[in-house]
Amino acid sequence: MHYTSLGRTAVKVSRLCLGTMNSGWVTNEDNSLGTMGRALGLGIYFWDTANIYGKGASETLMGRFVGF
Repeated sequence: MHYTSLGRTAVKVSRLCLGTMNSGWVTNEDNSLGTMGRALGLGIYFWDTANIYGKGASETLMGRFVGF
């Protein structure tokens, strides 16, 4: 995986971003969690989410994934 700086900070993020717009809404929970796990295993830890994705389902599912 290739990484780059986030803006002008020293924070490094993967050059690939996992979009989570369909997670927990169009894509069922098991498949969404599987995709998140696979992405993390491949070194992708720059993820796009927003509270409007699936009326909050995406962020709720991401919270479960990271243990909140």
